[in-house]
Amino acid sequence: MRLSNLNIKKINLDDVDKSYSGQDILFKLGELYQYESGIYGYGNLWTKLERIVENIIIEELDKVGCIQVEFPKLQPKKIWIQSNRWDTYTKDGDIMFTLENNLGEYGLAPTAEECAGLFGANRLGSYKNLPAIYYQIGEKFRKEIRTRGYLFRPRTFVMMDAYSFDKNEEEMKKTYKLMHQVYLNIFKRLGIKIIPTVSDSGVIGGKVAEEFQAITNLGEDKTLYNEKNDIGINKEVLEQVNKEEYLKQLGVQNLNDFQEFNTIELGNNFQLGTKYSESMKLFYKDEDGNKKPYYMGCYGIGLGRIIACIIENSVIKDGNTVKGFVLPYNIAPYKVQIIYNEKNKEEAEELYHYLNDNNVSAIIDDRDNLTIGNRINDAYVLGTPKLIVLGNKYDSENYEIEDLKTNNKDLINKQDILDYLKKI
Repeated sequence: MRLSNLNIKKINLDDVDKSYSGQDILFKLGELYQYESGIYGYGNLWTKLERIVENIIIEELDKVGCIQVEFPKLQPKKIWIQSNRWDTYTKDGDIMFTLENNLGEYGLAPTAEECAGLFGANRLGSYKNLPAIYYQIGEKFRKEIRTRGYLFRPRTFVMMDAYSFDKNEEEMKKTYKLMHQVYLNIFKRLGIKIIPTVSDSGVIGGKVAEEFQAITNLGEDKTLYNEKNDIGINKEVLEQVNKEEYLKQLGVQNLNDFQEFNTIELGNNFQLGTKYSESMKLFYKDEDGNKKPYYMGCYGIGLGRIIACIIENSVIKDGNTVKGFVLPYNIAPYKVQIIYNEKNKEEAEELYHYLNDNNVSAIIDDRDNLTIGNRINDAYVLGTPKLIVLGNKYDSENYEIEDLKTNNKDLINKQDILDYLKKI
């Protein structure tokens, strides 16, 4: 990517929001654009990082046989009436954006249990078709009254939501356990330390639910965590009337060995049971030809929150001064940033094309009228993990490759650069 094409704004890092520095840098660069509170447009860096996260999620879901589909974002009121959730989402909780015209009443999808249930029941008519898991990745809409932290709590966001269909409770629990492990695999690949926690099922429903909480000072949730036994509990659960039931489920007799952390919820899984299949009259035929309700589960991961978490966890500082952010190499949209002086422009262009032709995504800073120092400072606001400077010290034989997070430098022969980068 040519930096001249990105048209980023010049920013003063002294003015960056100290709480949400990474996202605020993107906002000031123009890579995030706020139309109004909680509604954003996304630039090149965010969009490319989103595709990387999305592909990791898809790969892990596909490994266990999940099927990617797509449900409508515009959902008719009648299907929410079938599940008895229209009033819950439009009046009681006031969560859903709605619209009414001469065609009828509709809601913009905050979730998709109704759509998934109807879609699955249309295809899964027999016990022979079960189990099945359908998932989609797309935009969701929720009437957040108190937006917060840029993409930590917006009104529109990209989410992966999956829906499972099983023939009985035992099989549903197996699928739930399978998806639990899939989530752990996803977050491990993303480099995010996750605490699975018992949670309340809320308006989604079902008897069992769990959250996947990331430890961060920016989180608005409070999570109790026993590291030795790897048990987490959202403190909201302890405010429930049936809190003892939750603790019994975890085998927890006291909370003395638990430490409290600020966390942010990045995913949530639910055992729905027959809540939707019975209310919406969704049945399959069992071995004896009898109609039975599906046992369903639903599973969600917020891509926007994941990306926000990754970016904020990648912020680097010089003392108390924010210097920028540096993304992990394995998920960075651009791996290397190339800076040069006019004397070495031709060789910089050759390196840029060579790296991109060999599937190493690179940025070349080809903007006019900037010093080498200005260009180096700007490398820190784009999240690029590696920097190559072809300046006065460049000897035409070796590249000095700097890790922007650690500032460690390696001198690598030009012929060995691909091998070096592949080993990272």
